[in-house]
Order: sequence, then structure tokens, then C-alpha cells
Amino acid sequence: MKDEAISLVRQSAASTVAGLFLEHARRAPHSIAIDEGLIQRTYAELALRTAKLAQVFAERGLKVGDRIAILSENRVEYLELYLAAARTGVIVACQNWRLAEPELRHCLDLVKPRLIFVSPRHADALSPIKTAAVPLIFGPAFEECLEQAMPLTEIADLDPEAAFLILYTSGTTGLPKGAIISHRAEIARNMTLRAEFGIQPTDTFAAWSPLYHMGAAEFSLGTLMAGGKVIVVDGFDQPRLADVVAREKLGWLLLMPGMVGDFAGYLEDKNTTVKGIRVCGVMADLVPPADIQKITTLLGAPYANTFGATETGCPPCSSSLIPIGVAPTNLSKRQSPFCQVRLVDTNDREVADGQPGELCMRGPTNFSGYWQAPETNAEEFRGGWFHMGDVFIRNPDGTLDFVDRVKYLIKSGGENIYPAEIERVLLDDPGVADVAVVRRADEKWGEVPVAFVARRNQDLQARELYERCRAQLAGYKQPKDIFFIDVDDLPRSASGKIQRHELEKRLTKPLESGAPNGAPMETSLGETD
Repeated sequence: MKDEAISLVRQSAASTVAGLFLEHARRAPHSIAIDEGLIQRTYAELALRTAKLAQVFAERGLKVGDRIAILSENRVEYLELYLAAARTGVIVACQNWRLAEPELRHCLDLVKPRLIFVSPRHADALSPIKTAAVPLIFGPAFEECLEQAMPLTEIADLDPEAAFLILYTSGTTGLPKGAIISHRAEIARNMTLRAEFGIQPTDTFAAWSPLYHMGAAEFSLGTLMAGGKVIVVDGFDQPRLADVVAREKLGWLLLMPGMVGDFAGYLEDKNTTVKGIRVCGVMADLVPPADIQKITTLLGAPYANTFGATETGCPPCSSSLIPIGVAPTNLSKRQSPFCQVRLVDTNDREVADGQPGELCMRGPTNFSGYWQAPETNAEEFRGGWFHMGDVFIRNPDGTLDFVDRVKYLIKSGGENIYPAEIERVLLDDPGVADVAVVRRADEKWGEVPVAFVARRNQDLQARELYERCRAQLAGYKQPKDIFFIDVDDLPRSASGKIQRHELEKRLTKPLESGAPNGAPMETSLGETD
């Protein structure tokens, strides 16, 4: 009986995403849960449709721990699938529709979904990829499945540690990794956000950034767990977003680098009156201070000066806000009170204040490791702490200053890019002897990738490399410049590793003949998309 009592006590704390959502469907069935303009769903309607989707899963033999994949732009069905999976224990692998075919194939092969849900817009991207999964296209066929299904009233009795989402992150090997997000992590992330930023249960959230990303996915789910309304927007639609901020009281309005200045200009041109926003923005480090000053003034909301990750949520640094109307000169960040942080050296020993160290974190918002990656998990969770790969300095007042990345990462317009992803593609060309991809500051996107290429074949042209990248990489990962350089001119450490910081310095020096050190330079034709 003792063990049984302990089990019952633990069960009483086992809330899940679906359980919290269904509480609001019971208490406020007629409240609007999702608004997509022409389509609206009350909490009762959303609960019914997700119960029918759960039955569709059951009829196709899906069980707890099986994976489904979604390849779609933002639309109501995306959130319905999230909630249906939450109540059945099925895991949702969220596919990035911006990926090139080889990248998408890798992501699907990694998780081996039993079902793939795809929108008509992206069905063609899926067609050349052979998988064992059965695709189901949103539209008449999808609606017919729901129409014929009887609602599944049972809700899986899940451990909160059960996997719920797989969100992909760029990999240091050049291929994406699947970060596993549990029900526990989703609930903790929602509670942390609300506690730190004062987001209220009934505040509306505008889901315009891709629902395969942490931002839109988690804040949408958090809103539905709290009883608020999610407005689904198909991408960065400025007229629609301007209308939303004029008529809705929002909690957090996400604005990515590269979009802040544009949206501020649009609001100013349209003379938009904002109804009320508690906090705006993200990744202040990559946004021009003048843009932060302008957008906060126009929205009447402070700017979030945070540092988090798909793996950790908004923590570890999620307690700083830039006041309204301020162009920041200091971006020191405050640690979230809901996590523990250590800064360590290369031997995992804590460093003194004022000394740079890799940030390691413990806390309830942490993810549950990478899918099918035991060696990576053993390395990155060594000592029972998640090693983020980012270097910080702790100041005497306890704030944290970002220094650099242990694992070199480029953040471009809200997207994460590892150089290895691009280098892998360029090195596949037989005319390339060596390559190094580095970041370059960009006024619009914060950072963009550029490539230094040492040619084996001097006849190799930049346009050939651009074509190769366009065929195999998402648009935002395209190198924005290619600099040809002698292989002996690539700066290396004593161990032979290319020193990216030295190449970055060359980008900031006055250029002779249009390229670093006078090397011939060719420029890509496209912008980050």
C-alpha cells in the first residue's frame, strides 16, 4: 500500500498540455480559442475536433510514443494536431518548410513518422521524398476524416516527462537535430513566461512566426493552456499584424531581428493606435538600438532582452526588459529565478566573476535531450547540467554578458545557422579544397553567413557554388558573399583549426579590389528569405 500511495501522490501532480487545455474547454466552452480570420474555433469546438483527430490517430494504429510529422504554413489545423497529439501521447515532429529536399529528408528519416500531415502549399516539397508514412493533405480529405470519426473521449494517462514535441535545431555536424520537448517542459515554460513578464491568462497571442519554431509553437500552446486566444497569421503579414495590435490586448508580441524596423515604419505610416501590449520583441542583441527605441515607443511596450534556446525555453536569461523609448547601450541580462546557472571553463570548473565561461543550466524548462542521439546527449548533459555552448561573463551585480559561442552559430532573422551546414554543401564540390563560413553583421537580419572558399580548381566560379547551395539549403542559409582565398591564407590555430574570428576581422577592414586581402569577390544574387 505504501508504494500505491506514493504512486497516487505522484499521479495527482501529473498535469499534461491536453489536461490543462480541456479544463478551459469545460469552464469556458464558448470562449474563442483560435482565430484565423475566416475561421474561428471556440474552446468547445476545438476540443471536439481534437477528440476526433485523436480517433483518427487510433484508427491508424498510432500509440503512445509514435511520431507524426507536420509540414505546413501557419493554420488552424496545426494547433489542432498539437492538441490531439497531447491527449493521445503521440509525438509531433514539426518540419521546417524552408528546408531544401536533402535537409527535409534527413529530418523525416530521423523521426520515422507514422503519419505526415501536409498543407496543399507544401505538398510538392514532400512528393519526391520516399517515406513509409502515409501523407494526409489538409483540405477535403482531412475534413472528411474528421467528419467520419467519432470523438475519442479517453485521454492518455501520461507521465509529464513523456515526449510531446520534436523541434529541430541546426546541428554542429551540418544536419539538424531533434530536440525533445516534454509536457513538463511546456507547462514550466508557460508558467515561467507568465511569472516573469506578467502575461495574463486572457491575453491574446498572435502566432505569425512559423509554428515549427519554439516561439509560435510554445506561446500558442501556453495561451491555450491558460484560456486565452491565439490569432493565427500566415507569416509576417504587416497589415494583418497592424490590425491585430490595434484591436487586441496582447501579451507578448514576437518580433524577429530584420523585421523590427520594417514593422515600426509600417505602424508609423499607418498611424496605428495600439490597444495594449505587455512586452514585445526578442533577441535584442541582433536589433539596432534605434529600432528598439522606435518600436517600443510605437507599441507602448518594453522590449524583451532575453537569451534562451529551443532546448531551454526563455531561460536562462529571461528577466530583463528594455524600457519604452530607450535605445539600449547595455544589453546585460538577468538570470531567470526559475533555473540554476553555472559558467564553466573547458574542464567544467566554475569560473570567477568577470571571467568568460560556458553557460550550463538546470531547470524545469529544459528539454529532454536530442532524438536518437545518445552520444550527443551524454556530452551535452555531462555532470547533470545542460551545456548550452554559449560563453558569458558574470558581472559583480549578477547580470550576465554574452561573449561568444563555443559552438559557432549564426543567428539570422530569428533562424539558427551552423556554418557546418553550409560548409558541408560547399565541400561536396570537387573544385573546393577547403571552406570556412563566418557571420557578418547585417542591418536587417542581425547576422548573415558568408563563405571563404579555397579552390582546388581555379576555374570554379562563385555562381556554381551558389547554385549548389540553392539546391540543397534553405534560402536563409545561402552564403550572402563568397570570397575566394588561397588555402594557405586560411588562418589556423596550432591544432590546425580554422580561426573564424580572424576571418571575421577581415570583413571589417577596408577592402582592396572589393574583397578581404584583395581576393576576388563575387556576390550572391539573392537576399535572405
